[in-house]
Amino acid sequence: MSRTLITNGRVIDPASGTDKKADIAIADGKIAGIGGIPAGFKADRTIDAAGCIVAPGLVDLAARLREPGYEHEGMLESEMAAAIAGGVTSVVCPPDTDPVLDEPGLVEMLKFRAEKLQGARLFPLGALTRGLAGGVLTEMAELTEAGCIGFSQADVPLADTQVLQRALLYASTFGYTVWLRPQDRDLGKGVAASGPLATRLGLSGVPVSAETIAIFTIVELMKSTCARVHLCRISSAAGVALVRAAKAQGLPLTCDVSINSLHLADTDIGFFDSRARLNPPLRQQGDRDALSAGLADGTIDALVSDHTPVEADAKTLPFAEAEPGATGLELLLPLALQWGERSGAGLSRALEVISSAPAKLLTAADAATGIGRLSEGGVADLCVFDPAIEWQVQPEALRSQGKHTPFAGYPLQGRARHTLVAGRIVHG
Repeated sequence: MSRTLITNGRVIDPASGTDKKADIAIADGKIAGIGGIPAGFKADRTIDAAGCIVAPGLVDLAARLREPGYEHEGMLESEMAAAIAGGVTSVVCPPDTDPVLDEPGLVEMLKFRAEKLQGARLFPLGALTRGLAGGVLTEMAELTEAGCIGFSQADVPLADTQVLQRALLYASTFGYTVWLRPQDRDLGKGVAASGPLATRLGLSGVPVSAETIAIFTIVELMKSTCARVHLCRISSAAGVALVRAAKAQGLPLTCDVSINSLHLADTDIGFFDSRARLNPPLRQQGDRDALSAGLADGTIDALVSDHTPVEADAKTLPFAEAEPGATGLELLLPLALQWGERSGAGLSRALEVISSAPAKLLTAADAATGIGRLSEGGVADLCVFDPAIEWQVQPEALRSQGKHTPFAGYPLQGRARHTLVAGRIVHG
């Protein structure tokens, strides 16, 4: 395999606390040296990273790649290209494809397709129940053998508490993690967050209680089953408080927040802008502030893109009828950097929530390879980015097949120049 030398870069690894100017030598897909170059090392290619930061490849815990079944909204090729263009080297995808990822063969086929593309690493979530219908549990052991790192209902609420209890008990027995989006089925049927804006616009509301009731239920079931749960995309101040309390009790609970909920509020809906039709819905400023504080202090473990490419025909509809979702893989890095600067959390924490922290939520075997961190002997998944470059979000210039984002026209700072996966330069 080729050997690559990255020179003159500022190396930041949140996992080890490293922040220094150093060269990195890469050989046979692994990091051969940081600072000290091994004797006899001869590079086939040199990357001059002057003025750039060399960081671990980003890990995104929530990205829909639209295969199989929704190729009109995105192809594996286009969405993986978007990932590596954004410096993302590991992607977790939910099981709400068509057909649903509830059979080992489907998971194996998806992973095979991703590996042939030689882009970002793919970590699928298996369906918690067959067809996501909420009735019969899937064969979790077989799905795990096929490559699933956990089990999820995606955005389909599990209404039967007894089924959820059985699922958590089974998962706990075998050490699996259950990934749940906390939303009550009946209270969560609206299209905008409950509040003055939704009332004024005449939009059906989703109250905060739709999230908190679900979190209460999950936490109580965790206590009785000892299951490990990851909460996907919490959106409210009350939700953050409940997670903080659960963690204080020592429960094995983790959670993430999307770039949308972290940076936007319900007022960004404007005059029925369907680009801001998202799930979970954008909430009020106080919720956004609480999410930011929770991400800074570690209550919230990771920041995700919640990448959901949507075709034009499904977005150019009245707000309530438009399909929820927005493209986000290429925006994760600059929006994380912006949050780190504006919140005072700092550059290292901003990189941590999109690299080493989410990497910990993958399986132990994957974490052992060095994903999400820079270490000698570890896998060479890296992102070399220019933190000073300024650019404006132009939807048509994004690699994703989905061109709709509420950040269209936003000025951002920071962009990946090179992305490496297992030592291969896949972007730049």
